[in-house]
Amino acid sequence: MKKTLTYKILDEHKISEDIENNTISIKIDQTLTQDATGTMAYLEFISFGLDKVKTKLSVSYVDHNTLQNGFMNADDHKFLQTVADKYGIVYSKAGNGICHQVNLERFAVPGGTILGSDSHTPTSSGIGALAIGAGGLDVACAMAGMPFSIVRPKVVGVKLINTLRAGVSAKDIIIYLIGRMTVKGGVNKVIEYYGDGVKSLTVPERATICNMGAELGATSSVFPSDEQTLDFLKRQGRENDFKALEADEGCIYDEEITIDLSALEPYASCPNSPDNVKKVDELKDIKVDQVLIGSCTNSSYLDFVKVASILKGKRVHKDVSLAIAPGSKQVLQMITKNGILDVLLEAGARVLESACGPCIGMGQSPASDAVSLRTFNRNFYGRSGTNSAKVYLVSPEVAAMSAVNGYISNPLGLKLDEFSCDVDYPKCDSLLYEPTFTSEVVMGPNIKMIPRFKPIENEFTAKVMISLLDNITTDHIMPAGAKVLPYRSNIEKISEFVFSNIDEDFAKRCKENGGGVIVAKSNYGQGSSREHAAIAPRYLGIKAVIATSFARIHKKNLINFGILPIELDIEAELLDEISILFDRQKVVVKNITKNKEYTKELDLSDYEYKLIECGGLLNTF
Repeated sequence: MKKTLTYKILDEHKISEDIENNTISIKIDQTLTQDATGTMAYLEFISFGLDKVKTKLSVSYVDHNTLQNGFMNADDHKFLQTVADKYGIVYSKAGNGICHQVNLERFAVPGGTILGSDSHTPTSSGIGALAIGAGGLDVACAMAGMPFSIVRPKVVGVKLINTLRAGVSAKDIIIYLIGRMTVKGGVNKVIEYYGDGVKSLTVPERATICNMGAELGATSSVFPSDEQTLDFLKRQGRENDFKALEADEGCIYDEEITIDLSALEPYASCPNSPDNVKKVDELKDIKVDQVLIGSCTNSSYLDFVKVASILKGKRVHKDVSLAIAPGSKQVLQMITKNGILDVLLEAGARVLESACGPCIGMGQSPASDAVSLRTFNRNFYGRSGTNSAKVYLVSPEVAAMSAVNGYISNPLGLKLDEFSCDVDYPKCDSLLYEPTFTSEVVMGPNIKMIPRFKPIENEFTAKVMISLLDNITTDHIMPAGAKVLPYRSNIEKISEFVFSNIDEDFAKRCKENGGGVIVAKSNYGQGSSREHAAIAPRYLGIKAVIATSFARIHKKNLINFGILPIELDIEAELLDEISILFDRQKVVVKNITKNKEYTKELDLSDYEYKLIECGGLLNTF
């Protein structure tokens, strides 16, 4: 049988398969965590009582919350470092770079499986791996040697033909695709790229596409491993990791899309959703206040070659604040040695640390009502730290040209050949530490063990704590940023911020009513893998979330912590009284206030139902 590349990797790693529930469990080769989600993941791993991780490789990165304002962040970083050393995990210190950029450079291998406690883990799929984002508890289980279970994904074959025109980039490919498929169009699917057009894309460009593929809600994305992959690995001094991989010719995809690269032009994701896509030409002359270039999507050496080619000999517009953040220490060294950093500084750019920074709301919040162009992957409401800001997602070329002109500008036709891409890649791993198994775990006063929750009853009555529309993100549920992230290892404290950007009384209302239920429309929980968006509501007494549909990672996080996810479209408003009765076969939901009853099959596997009965995955240990 001819196979897609996706199923070649999945079948090679398959542990078991549940045909009735359409799930597959696979072996995970590598894991990655970052500091915003890693603290929870390692507290969970410690609770298993093991002496070391069971994976081929696990890496702990500090890249999200590197602003050490007060003791909390520094304490968490010390905790992460000592856990890594004690349990056999490679540790990447703050300043070494963004987890996905570093993982692509130093660790990801073609044909391998990677599970990360960050939704943009599929970045590493640009090298021919199958990398998947998940909640921290699932990653902790993988580190313990347990298989990872997913719905058997459909595979969308995206055929790329011809080559990009000057001024059009890989970012435009994925923005175009998100506009076409929407932010929920990839749920329980893997986006697999093939065709002659693939050969023209470098590994960093492929990584950009796989990275932002998370905004489709996809399980992962994947590119073949070919001559471009070999060239990248040779430059990293890792040519021994190369393995040629591609789909079998004539394999059948569940869905097929063809993109003519030569017909694409620059696009932008407009406020406040990645699938609100328009051509840059439609936005020309919009005045720009801020431009940020970096993030795990566009912070490679190649990205800064393009930016410097545009900025050379020019000056950033006086009304624009331009900041750049190289994705890794390696990239920072490269742009320093090759004269690119000088060009950026002379043009008027500010240089930020090699970290996630503004993408996760850590600094660089725009002014009130400002227009901010970002080469990032998300522009959800409030994510920038300024609720009134208008955030556009664009390519590095659009960002750089707009920074100079002071308004959104189209770089189509612009040739960028001022700097060479044929350069040496420095091999400085001075901020990567191999474990010695000698440390004792250090836990600061802000670090609290994860609470264990009692199982919910099979029949209960509760009030609606909030009623929501489509595409509620984990940023809506559990905001990030400098105000909230320091409490990521303290569930009691961080629960005070649940839904705080859209309903500041939510936590108070939950406490007054002893918890309740959440009601929403489609694609509830899209975006980040942060399991705090499930744990903190559970701590506040939320027993069930009723939504038309759920994002993949968040639904699994809800189940992992004993919250019942009910896929149902119901009519409900704030403080309506809801009764819920469920068993293994079905769930009956009654809106007592409106006297309306709904019955539906319970969309859970036997294993997932067991977790709900237990009160969550941690209660099974």
